[in-house]
Amino acid sequence: MDGQYRKDIYPGLEVGIILKKDQRSGKITYGIVKDILTSAAYHSRGIKVRLEDGQIGRVAVIEG
Repeated sequence: MDGQYRKDIYPGLEVGIILKKDQRSGKITYGIVKDILTSAAYHSRGIKVRLEDGQIGRVAVIEG
């Protein structure tokens, strides 16, 4: 499942995100969602979230 729909994402969910600095390489960073930063219900490049460790990126993969 990809992370384009806000309804699929919630705090505590384990996800893989692409950080801004990794957009070219597509490197995925895994962690637990702390906050959802995108207010729209849908985003074509993925919903932006903050992980519990403070990193911010767009959801590429939903693990849970």
